[in-house]
Amino acid sequence: MKKLFLSVFASVTALTAVAGGHDAFWKSAGQPYKGVTLQGVTENTPPGQFVSEVLAKDFEKLTGIKVRLETTSWDQMYDKAIKDMEANTGIYDFVYIEQDIIYSYLDRDFLVNISEGLAANPKLKAPNVDFADFTTFIDYFKNGEGDVFGVPMEAFIKVYLYRKDLFENTEAKAAFRARYGYGLEPAKTFGQYRDNAEFFTKFCADQGMDCWGTTVQGHTGHPASTYELLETIFPSFGVYNWGINMDNYQASVENGGQLNGGRAKAALRFWTGLLDFAPPEALQSTWSEVGASFAAGRAAQGWVYGENAAWIATDAERSRVVGNVGVSLPPTAEGVMMQAASGNGYIGYFDGGAFGIPHSSKNKEATMLWLQYLGQNEVQADWAIAGGRITHKATYSDPKVVAVDAKADAYFTLMRDTGYLFAGAPPYPFHGAGRAAIDPFIFKALAGELTPEEALDQAAAAVDELMKELGYAK
Repeated sequence: MKKLFLSVFASVTALTAVAGGHDAFWKSAGQPYKGVTLQGVTENTPPGQFVSEVLAKDFEKLTGIKVRLETTSWDQMYDKAIKDMEANTGIYDFVYIEQDIIYSYLDRDFLVNISEGLAANPKLKAPNVDFADFTTFIDYFKNGEGDVFGVPMEAFIKVYLYRKDLFENTEAKAAFRARYGYGLEPAKTFGQYRDNAEFFTKFCADQGMDCWGTTVQGHTGHPASTYELLETIFPSFGVYNWGINMDNYQASVENGGQLNGGRAKAALRFWTGLLDFAPPEALQSTWSEVGASFAAGRAAQGWVYGENAAWIATDAERSRVVGNVGVSLPPTAEGVMMQAASGNGYIGYFDGGAFGIPHSSKNKEATMLWLQYLGQNEVQADWAIAGGRITHKATYSDPKVVAVDAKADAYFTLMRDTGYLFAGAPPYPFHGAGRAAIDPFIFKALAGELTPEEALDQAAAAVDELMKELGYAK
């Protein structure tokens, strides 16, 4: 996938370390490891591509340390990293750690304590890198003592995108009011969202436009669909932590959970109902396909991961909706916004990940240098623009980021000002197994093989049984 603004920013980013005045440190610190090749793996996303194609090359020029970053699919990334760490083979010197899986990795002692490593090797500590410069997203990658086990490389919220050209269309506004009895606007409630989806599906067809009313991240064979339900749709309906009771790790209502409760079933019923108004590719869509569908102008609105928001709004070579992208908070059920503002809930997913060092790495010291290089304030702005991600507090006020923010309907401002309303995944060491237990029932609900009610009753029972098998049930 062609990266946003790469040709423009490659030469600029190559000068960031020099411009920061710390090139002497990187050259000196890297000298003992010159010629070493670090191998890493990450997902094939805009932020990951920027690391591979720009930052890795800049680091090699300064230090002589080569970085070979494999960018691959989400499922392959996880599979390769976990198998390497389980077998202790040392293929990878650094791996991508998504926020939701960090608790499993810490529980299995897969990762090097970066804080301890730098404290034990003061010559490796970069003078211009301070973990205090990161946003609070870095806290997800710390243990109970506050030690860092992963250096954040991306962080973004999942936002509601809509097409301004459609929502502001005079003919559409008149037709919508005539049909529904109220004004057309970006959705704040689920009733509005469904009406918008239904209306624009018909309006686009009547206009001869290749466009539908909404995106749906509804792949019937990929965990992306389960994640959209658990981390986006559920919390906006007021179902938190996957509907699992965090006191006894039970999911079914009869055992104190909410996975098959009334709110959860209403959420799944609403979401699967949107398939009637989604483009044909919805049942094969992960996060990547959703971004591509919206960028192609094939949907009037949708939940889209922020890593795609900036390029969809600004990159005319890849997006057909540049200049017409609206960015807003997602719709929520009554009371959810108040719960999120008070810290008793959240409205959606604060996504992102970090690079960590497996214990099996054969080049731990050189890798610590590399991860610190990625942690500099000086390299963040172009990276943020390329991938819609921000990990450092100072990045929000960088002039280049501010300029793109103005073109992207204040996406970065929205993340800065309302990020506290979103949350990462709950701290479940059983994250992967728990999600996998739910997957088949969500797939069947999307495929129409189970009703939403049947799917969640069976999913809750499966999770409760899994918790017993794993010894988590209290």
